[in-house]
Amino acid sequence: MGKSRIKWSMLGVIFSLAGPTIFEQFMQTAVQYIDTAMVGSLGTSATAAVGATTTVNWLVGSTVSAVGVGFLSYIAKKHGSGDLTAVRRASAQSVLAVLVTGIFFTVLTLTLSPVVPVLMQVDEPIRDLAAKYFFILYTPMLPRAATIIFGTVLRAVGDTKTPMYAGIAVNIVNVVLNFLLIYPTREIFGITVWGADMGITGAAIASAVGFTVGGIIITATLWRHPLLSPEKASLKPDKEILKPCLKVAFPNMLQRFGTCLGYVAFASMINSLGEVATAAHTIANTVESAFYIPGYGMQTAAATLAGNALGAKDNKRMKEFAGMTLLSEVSLMIISGGLLFVFAPFMMDIFSDSPEVIKLGSTVLRMVAVSEPFYGVSIIIEGMMQGVGRTVKPFVYNIIGMWGIRIVGTFIFIQFFSGGLVSAWGCMIAHNMFLFVMYFIHWISGKWNPLNSQKSSF
Repeated sequence: MGKSRIKWSMLGVIFSLAGPTIFEQFMQTAVQYIDTAMVGSLGTSATAAVGATTTVNWLVGSTVSAVGVGFLSYIAKKHGSGDLTAVRRASAQSVLAVLVTGIFFTVLTLTLSPVVPVLMQVDEPIRDLAAKYFFILYTPMLPRAATIIFGTVLRAVGDTKTPMYAGIAVNIVNVVLNFLLIYPTREIFGITVWGADMGITGAAIASAVGFTVGGIIITATLWRHPLLSPEKASLKPDKEILKPCLKVAFPNMLQRFGTCLGYVAFASMINSLGEVATAAHTIANTVESAFYIPGYGMQTAAATLAGNALGAKDNKRMKEFAGMTLLSEVSLMIISGGLLFVFAPFMMDIFSDSPEVIKLGSTVLRMVAVSEPFYGVSIIIEGMMQGVGRTVKPFVYNIIGMWGIRIVGTFIFIQFFSGGLVSAWGCMIAHNMFLFVMYFIHWISGKWNPLNSQKSSF
């Protein structure tokens, strides 16, 4: 009976960390749905113009997130051991990381904005529109970097609510400005509503302003945080802090950069299949992202709890939280995968009026829905490994899966067998299943856990 109470208590801790992150990601995805639906109402070309650079957005965002993972691992471990001085010093170094990554990616993305649609093989008539959208979206890269890295720092000490509140503010600003900037002045329920009639440009401006607001909120919160405030700390590079952070961050950065570059190559091959395939792929990705929310929310909890347990040198707690988090994740992903399979056509219909796009998108969504519980296992084990600072194996697994299975497989099917979007998503699912097998083997071996002196973690 006592053991049962402990299990329920553990579950409460897990969801107290994961819950706000899940809600935050739900809000972000809800706005992404609204953005896609609003832009989709302008036509298939508009959807393709926006979606054609989505994978480059992932590439930049994931690279910055990798820096955050380094700080998460270090701060979670120090917080678990009670070393609050090191926690504050690391928070100050995260400010330096935001400045460096924010400025670097601002210059890089704005400079390359005319080139990106060409590299992504976007249809020539919509290249200028896609380039303009991309340029506006990345103008506020500094506050975007702050939102990503500072949000991770806050989560490392168990504060998942602040990033959630910042995300809600971003979403509200984005939706309101979308409503006002995308469409012309019109009558709604007999009331004249002003509109700027800016189309895709309006959507980009709305997102840029939203990102800026989010960055300001989360930076102000960090500065007032009792454990993390860098107000009186030195912002000069601190090797004692940066070295262990970068040791964790660098493999994760290579992993994210390599996999996201793979996403770019993957999307580029899909873009070459034509407007219908590009639109179906873009919308299906948007739909699918909502059903991964529980998985990535739980990953945050797994990383934080694993780092805390490592800092406290509590192997029993490490194993108990790991097992309970994994069980919770698989249960949630079975439910979300089932819902995705059933409602795929309905979800596609929200974003497109094209029967071809709806049919194609529904097919690939139902394919991927079956693999979701397996992918959920990979997400959690990778999160735990990030939390304890073991990021080399995830780098190896993801690079092999992305380039050796997804990219090579898609290239072969498209170039030699006249395959389409279904073949490409089949290769994507094969990639996900490869990750499941590799991570699960690593989990059973017990090598993921630095505190584990036994052969198996079971």
